[in-house]
Amino acid sequence: MWRTVLGLVRACHPEPAAAVTVVAGLLAWGVGHTGAGIASVVATVFASQLAVGWSNDRLDADRDELVGRADKPVVAGTVSRRTLGTGAVLAALAAPLVALTTNPVAALCATVGLVSALLYNWPLKSTPVSVVPYAVSFGSLPAFVVLALPGAPAPPVWQVAAGALLGAGAHFANVLPDLADDARTGVHGLPHRLGATGSGMAAAGFLLVATVALALGPAGPPSWAGLSAVAAAAVVPPLSWYGGRRAVRAGARPVGAFRGVILVALIDVALLVASGRVL
Repeated sequence: MWRTVLGLVRACHPEPAAAVTVVAGLLAWGVGHTGAGIASVVATVFASQLAVGWSNDRLDADRDELVGRADKPVVAGTVSRRTLGTGAVLAALAAPLVALTTNPVAALCATVGLVSALLYNWPLKSTPVSVVPYAVSFGSLPAFVVLALPGAPAPPVWQVAAGALLGAGAHFANVLPDLADDARTGVHGLPHRLGATGSGMAAAGFLLVATVALALGPAGPPSWAGLSAVAAAAVVPPLSWYGGRRAVRAGARPVGAFRGVILVALIDVALLVASGRVL
């Protein structure tokens, strides 16, 4: 039993699942949710993350076996495909039900984000529009958190746009280290069609625009923190890009470029959480 539980934990992609859930909780706190409201937001997002992670590993099981991904629970034999599929369905059903503890409009927004993420897993992952589910799902996150407030106004356009841009940038950044493995197994999403250089530039570009939206979107003059973040978003990826290009030419993973865009993404997440205080 404990072996299966450990396999389920590993198969849910625990690091990004925990990160997205924590960000949702912090944003809920920032916009003024009560303890019960924060709990509802966190539970909804956590269930959604479980559904997305488990369905992803279930659908990718054949690919993971083909490339020898021994770090994957299905390949390692710690969890069965049937268990992952059942868990994904149960989590996907639970997320909208938990979201309904806030209000129907917020629950609909959360459901749209979940369905979009599931559509990325299949069938959009290997298509030219693979970035769209990331943009929709990440954009729906701040919208859901704001809409879940009792009597809350419509979420600010700049905040939803920033979330969508952050998601689009995250898509290109997330794929960068795995382009070679994906190519071996027939995955041809938009980042794979653009290649390492194009994907790195797309990630940096989306994250830069997201940073600008988060810095300039709130009413009043931009803060020094926001302007500093914009400067970092403009400078860090190009500085890291040289090492990334050398890695690609040598046949290695573009870790330098990947780390550069991830750093900017973390800055954007901090700005997104802080933006809750200015709504």
